[in-house]
Amino acid sequence: MTLKSSGAPAGQALQADGAAPPEVRETIDRLYRDQARKVFATLVRLLGSFDLAEDALHDAFAAAAERWPQEGVPASPIAWLVSTGRFKAIDQIRRQARFTPWSDVAEFAENLPDETDLDTPAEVLEDDQLRLIATCCHPSLSEQARIALTLREVCGLTTEAIASGFLLAPATLAQRIVRAKAKIRAARIPYEVPGPDELPARLQSVSRVIYLVFNEGYCASSGQSAVRPDLSGEAIRLARMLVALQPHPEVQGLLALMLLHESRRAARTDVHGDLIPLEEQDRTRWDGALIEEGCALVQAALTGRGFGPYCLQAAIVAVHAEARDARDTDWAQIVGLYDALLRLEPTPVVALNRAVAVAMRDGPAAGLALMAPLLSHDALRNYHLAHAAQADLLRREGRPAEARIAYEAALALAQQAPEKRFLLKRLRDLQA
Repeated sequence: MTLKSSGAPAGQALQADGAAPPEVRETIDRLYRDQARKVFATLVRLLGSFDLAEDALHDAFAAAAERWPQEGVPASPIAWLVSTGRFKAIDQIRRQARFTPWSDVAEFAENLPDETDLDTPAEVLEDDQLRLIATCCHPSLSEQARIALTLREVCGLTTEAIASGFLLAPATLAQRIVRAKAKIRAARIPYEVPGPDELPARLQSVSRVIYLVFNEGYCASSGQSAVRPDLSGEAIRLARMLVALQPHPEVQGLLALMLLHESRRAARTDVHGDLIPLEEQDRTRWDGALIEEGCALVQAALTGRGFGPYCLQAAIVAVHAEARDARDTDWAQIVGLYDALLRLEPTPVVALNRAVAVAMRDGPAAGLALMAPLLSHDALRNYHLAHAAQADLLRREGRPAEARIAYEAALALAQQAPEKRFLLKRLRDLQA
């Protein structure tokens, strides 16, 4: 856990006194991991500033690391963190008032009611997260800025992880986030959940943000682990909140898509954390309750008006979920669904996935013919999964030399340790 603050990081503070009970350290680590971004969202509401809230968040955890070992963990630790962060921010504003034009902010913050003594702080945190997502997804911001800002500020993803998802340089992505925050401040965009008349305009961006969070949790863009269950679980929780607020077919489809993917999580890796391809997974380990819920949501969404790409993607995953064995997969139906999806969302990635489905229906040669022109596209040239898909079809087609080149290209671009191990294993198998 890395805690940035005006003083020493909290982890260092705990190590310095040496007297902190292990359970206190574990509690602080767990709260930082599971609740930090929710506390941050409430601090944004109370302080009216992203930057002030970020500093307040880390100062609050640093204070917890210093005080809780001596005073004990408070009865309401989340409320304590919010209150402590708020008052530390006010103190900071007072100290800097003579150098900065923040005196009006200080007066505003001091006059805000302290809502952290509520009996149900979890409800406040959830409401504040939804408010913050809606603010970050305001229509006055560009779509990419909305998504990047929300992933960074609401969900706490690193700039590097977000940039990887966008296929951008981290410095470029960081500049867009800074400009988006400046625009929110300059335009005085309200920190609130939009009303029923405004929410549909933001639904697409909010949905995409939630799905990108899920993707980072279901298949991490980098690091030592293939999955981050905390992020995928958080995305599903946010999607459930959104369905309750706006039961649009595409929102239902989004939730269904995530539930159906999540149903396979336990079977996606082995005991060593290495990836298991879909066709080799033990399907008895798939979560039947999530599959049942996801399939029911897909059926309900597809019968409603206004379904779109998320519903179609969920339908594709549902076809996989309904197959008891990989050999029973209805690839013809999947290709048909990809045809419909490609008409709604004609992107290179969708076309690539369709090419793989065609290969599974008609043979590797058919898929390779569709895939060849796609790999010259800018969006796929540096996309490791595109080269991995081509390598797999070349392997199936009995063209090991070409498959080796494609696997090496994928390996050079991959950033996740389990994916690298998987690609290396494929290369070794080709040489055997």
